[in-house]
Amino acid sequence: MTAPLPTNRYVWFFSIAIAGLAIDLGSKHIVFSDLGWPGKSDWTVPFFDGWSTFCFYTSINEGALWGIGQGFTGVFAALSVLAIGGVLTWLFKYRAAQSLWLTISLAFVMGGTIGNLYDRLGMHGMKNPAGDAVFGVRDFLLFTFGDFHWPIFNFADVFLVTGAIMLGLHSFKVESAANQQPVAAHDVSKAAA
Repeated sequence: MTAPLPTNRYVWFFSIAIAGLAIDLGSKHIVFSDLGWPGKSDWTVPFFDGWSTFCFYTSINEGALWGIGQGFTGVFAALSVLAIGGVLTWLFKYRAAQSLWLTISLAFVMGGTIGNLYDRLGMHGMKNPAGDAVFGVRDFLLFTFGDFHWPIFNFADVFLVTGAIMLGLHSFKVESAANQQPVAAHDVSKAAA
């Protein structure tokens, strides 16, 4: 019989996922209520003597990360639902939640996935000029570097990328552990002789 998952894994996972979702949806609501869509903030924060800047600029992304796949909102919504099911299954059925690192990584992924899924389903209530529901992700964080404008993003994207980086780092740890072969007891005795 396998040992039960530590209770704190559920607490960590759901606390981080819910906090991430609240930060994402709350920030989108505040910025879009203030600026409208499309809209740009009146202030810009310069960095590196103005070479880089930051401001709020509201935009609707009907694609995925960096605007890839415009017009495929339904496909990305379906993939988000599959990802949610996959994360919950991997963590709690297949017991990946034994690892606190994986639990936290996937909590970031979950918070970001649900935040953007909410938007893709049109639950934010935004309408286009014709009065039709908008099925797209609300983005508003804009950085520039010289003449280059980084694709506009939101906090759900930040959480998704953070979780993905953490999963990537974890894969190196797992891979390096798999490459280490245990030393057989007879090899130790030969070395000692």
